[in-house]
Amino acid sequence: MVEKLLTVRNRAGIHARPAALIAQTANKFASEITLEKDNATVNAKSIMGVITMAAGYNTTLTLKVEGSDEQAASDAIFNLFESKFEEE
Repeated sequence: MVEKLLTVRNRAGIHARPAALIAQTANKFASEITLEKDNATVNAKSIMGVITMAAGYNTTLTLKVEGSDEQAASDAIFNLFESKFEEE
């Protein structure tokens, strides 16, 4: 299992477009991918699940990835967060 802390760096937070990017990226991998905020855990492959986290600017999330391609999957999701979802 790979576990990483992610910080929402884009000013608008995770709204529909970033949630869709996260879900689209997560769905490219076979691994189970979850995001956690406080005590809530959502499937990163679900756009609605990601949106319901209501993760605003500077929110820290925990990414957990488990499966055959876990390292590649975690790197891909991490890079989305680092690039601010290409919004800025």
